[in-house]
Amino acid sequence: MREIKIIDDITKNGLDTLGAGYEITDDDTKADAILMRSTDLHGYEPPHGIRAIARCGAGVNNIPFDEYAHEGIVVFNTPGANANAVKELVIGLIMMTSRDVIGGMRWCRDHASDPDIFVEVEANKKAFVGREAIGRRIGIVGLGNVGSKVANACVDLGMEVYGYDPYLSVEHAWQLSRDVRRVNDLDDLCRGCDYLTIHVPSKDDTVHMIGAGQLALLNDDAVVLNYSRETIIDEPAMLAALESGHVARFATDFATPGTMTMPNTLVTPHAGAGTGEAEENCARMAIAELKDYLENGNIKNSVNYPACDLGVARAGSRIALLHANVPGMLGKITEIVGKASANVQRMTNEAAGKNAYTMFDTDEHLEPEIITSLKDVDSIWRVRVIK
Repeated sequence: MREIKIIDDITKNGLDTLGAGYEITDDDTKADAILMRSTDLHGYEPPHGIRAIARCGAGVNNIPFDEYAHEGIVVFNTPGANANAVKELVIGLIMMTSRDVIGGMRWCRDHASDPDIFVEVEANKKAFVGREAIGRRIGIVGLGNVGSKVANACVDLGMEVYGYDPYLSVEHAWQLSRDVRRVNDLDDLCRGCDYLTIHVPSKDDTVHMIGAGQLALLNDDAVVLNYSRETIIDEPAMLAALESGHVARFATDFATPGTMTMPNTLVTPHAGAGTGEAEENCARMAIAELKDYLENGNIKNSVNYPACDLGVARAGSRIALLHANVPGMLGKITEIVGKASANVQRMTNEAAGKNAYTMFDTDEHLEPEIITSLKDVDSIWRVRVIK
């Protein structure tokens, strides 16, 4: 029986896919893996029995995944599972910011006690005249799981859509409408846009990537939306652009002290993925990743180890090694395994950055001393005997 520690509130509609052979535990010292959402794990030291952590969501800035890699813990996320929910909210906010829907509603509520409100509405509605999105230019920063969906939806709305993503994958390129125009320079993307929406992860090269220079290139009365991460936009630059009127409205999913004091800003409570469907999709995807890793050693959607798939473990034994990506490591492994009486049926080795993963099947179980020798190799973080 494998045990899973649940952190945060995970929808029951997702947990029902755990199935036989698994049970939920409150004791992390007994757990084989952790399933979580937004809790900050910096400073948390997982017990040695934890083999994997799966985050129900795409962002993993709340997990010290590099540190955990050296403990042989694979950290998974669920890219794309909540993409449709974020896309729908972004499209809705494009409409709301174009028409000052919130301002108009607030005016009606403020005048609710006026017996002549019906007449007053007609006299004051011009204050809330907006614009239509059709035919307007929108720049989309990041064309991944969310950005590609936003781009295609904006094409369907009749907008003039431009996209910037120097790391665009083949998969997402195929998903893009042919009417999305690719731009290879961020400043060129921003120049002349009526709308700018951000959909990139927070990394060293994306922090404050939208600053005063990029905002100045937008058309007057532009609308900016950030449903990515709070670090992407330079807040003082955004405040200045809003106060000057150059940026008409800013919509963001991040209630920082800075955004809460900005004028003409719509702030949602990190609700981009806040639908029942998205939560269920994330939970199901995270559980599938955990189960495939615990049962078969396969890795998909890890942020600290490479993807690797040997299918279902059917041989006599399957061994998985989590180790540093250093020269000569594979030679050391094969030298030790070559001394075993068991025959290696198939073997794979994958690397991602500083970390690597080696997995192989044997026709019989390896002798205990062979496993011990593998564990004693410097820079092998963990040896797993899966079957």
